[in-house]
Amino acid sequence: MSVLTGPVEIVGTGLIGTSIALACRRAGLDVLLSDTAPEHVRTASGLGAGRPRTPEDVPQLVVVAVPPDALGTTIRAALDAAAPDTVVTDVGSVKAAPLDAVAGHPAASRYVGSHPMAGTEHSGPLSANPFLFDGRPWAIAAGPGAAPAAIRVVQALVELCGALPVRLTPAEHDKAVARTSHVPHLLASLVAGTLAGAAPEHLALSGTGVRDVTRVAGGDPQLYSQIIGGNASAVAALLAEVRDRLDLLLEAVGSGDRAGLESLLSHGLAGTRAIPGKHGGPPQPMVELHVAVPDHPGELARLFADAGDSGVNIEDVRIDHDPGRPVGLVELDVAAERAEELRAALESKGWVTHR
Repeated sequence: MSVLTGPVEIVGTGLIGTSIALACRRAGLDVLLSDTAPEHVRTASGLGAGRPRTPEDVPQLVVVAVPPDALGTTIRAALDAAAPDTVVTDVGSVKAAPLDAVAGHPAASRYVGSHPMAGTEHSGPLSANPFLFDGRPWAIAAGPGAAPAAIRVVQALVELCGALPVRLTPAEHDKAVARTSHVPHLLASLVAGTLAGAAPEHLALSGTGVRDVTRVAGGDPQLYSQIIGGNASAVAALLAEVRDRLDLLLEAVGSGDRAGLESLLSHGLAGTRAIPGKHGGPPQPMVELHVAVPDHPGELARLFADAGDSGVNIEDVRIDHDPGRPVGLVELDVAAERAEELRAALESKGWVTHR
């Protein structure tokens, strides 16, 4: 039996907060909603994410899902208002700063920081999804004074949302997200910035590569400046490493040093292979199977149905629409040992494929 029985209060009904609320409602818990923007509460309530909190409600768990600059004060306010057994967590992107903010609070032992590694470049309750966290890592970054019972309640929330709990100290967490999230976001923004003002005939050559590299740069600049500013020390240290490598890259390209360039590219390839595979396991050999899909309604659904009939699991999907042709190119990532089986199955249904 879960130690989390509710009610659960969600403070901040944006993308993450409303997604957590929907996941809790999916599990049958009573969910209370609060936000400084009443229209967000109305929207989240209309989506079935819960009901507005009343003064009589006593939550078992309060989940603070507000922008980074407001985390410390909002967590302290939640602890101030909490009943003696209420646990407070937050889902912010940095963990050391909120812990510092509650230092010395008489109820600090009932605060446990956490961070789901899930989301999109979109925001607001209308972008919420109860399945957003399924299979995703969710860091639990408890401070040294956190009560074991409080940690168990937060872990129960993580598991209820379908995520995979990962225990880290707050300092370890902040170093980890600098490497896996914050610096990649900044570099994507720098690359995307080279496209602003580019000649239309240059942009006409855009393909999946530039879209893959720049996708996260579409996030809210105000929000991400708060996130990165809250983790400035760890981010700055990694940016210095990137700067050193960029200097080496400039020198190799400018001097025609093919061996130096290949060495840097190989180092990057090694990094891609270090990224964990499915469910956090070791990376598995994958193959991209490309399928030409006519650009009219129902074709994607037919492709996915035919792929499903093959019995081969699709690990990832990307779509590249060619504006110059009446077809799109769908890239299906599958385990290497099943790729030929999927190719044969799709071609038997009339699909044109290549690897």
